[in-house]
Amino acid sequence: MADHIACTEQASCPVYFCAARSPWQRGTNENTNGLLRQYLDKKGDISLHDQAALDEMATRLNGRPHEVLGWRTADEVSSDLATVCS
Repeated sequence: MADHIACTEQASCPVYFCAARSPWQRGTNENTNGLLRQYLDKKGDISLHDQAALDEMATRLNGRPHEVLGWRTADEVSSDLATVCS
């Protein structure tokens, strides 16, 4: 995130950096790393996977239902909100 200042200005959203040696501040990151291990070895070479395989991994991870969303996916919640707001 060497260019975090430009990202912050462009997105109008602050960038948050966790404190060193504070894993409780990185819950989403740690959880995502664990989910990625279903597809990628910790010391594996990501270049062994083509873009289509990486896109499929991303689709599967992003399409997971979440307990906090009532076991719905983010797409389902977004669709519901779009219907209500239109």
